[in-house]
Amino acid sequence: MCGIVGYLRPDRGGCDEMIVRRMARAIIHRGPDDEGFHIGERAALGMRRLSIIDLATGHQPITNEDGTVRVVFNGEIYNYRELRQRLQASGHIFRTGSDTEVLAHLYEEHGEAMVDHLNGMFAFALWDERRERLLLARDRMGEKPLYYAVLPDGVFVFASELKALVEYPGIERRIDLRSLRKYLQYEFVPSPHTMLEGINKLQPGSRLIVERA
Repeated sequence: MCGIVGYLRPDRGGCDEMIVRRMARAIIHRGPDDEGFHIGERAALGMRRLSIIDLATGHQPITNEDGTVRVVFNGEIYNYRELRQRLQASGHIFRTGSDTEVLAHLYEEHGEAMVDHLNGMFAFALWDERRERLLLARDRMGEKPLYYAVLPDGVFVFASELKALVEYPGIERRIDLRSLRKYLQYEFVPSPHTMLEGINKLQPGSRLIVERA
């Protein structure tokens, strides 16, 4: 089990590292082995890692060859060896044995359609520096959670757990009464709703793209 966090600004004002670190610290229980961050002008990514595959060199965020694609990932890609072989045959160069690195190169090959090639349980965030584009995706069964919110100032925030998301300044911890009623009726809150106002859960088998119009 790992955890991912991050946010995307609507402009190039520069991201605050301390905010992302605070978000990641809230889910340290998901990944006690390692942490990693990318802090850019528009995008900030963070993750807490439980080391399973490629213990030595699987540090995240993981990038493509030139560092223009960055990925933070929670889960496991079951067919990553097969995908890796195909990508290497196409000329991609791998620096690690991690299944996470496959995501960066697969995006280079297929763009957002990369998700259609994945067999696994996952939630990930991928930042395309050239296109200034953020891609979030979740596995078909929804085994790995991913929450997000859009703030009035245009900032987009995401995290593996609500407790990390609310560490971002400006996100209020207000109970959504409609979701509360659904919980009392069904004993769970149906996606994309959550127990907090203004926060949604990415639905299973879904992808979400945030980019400039």
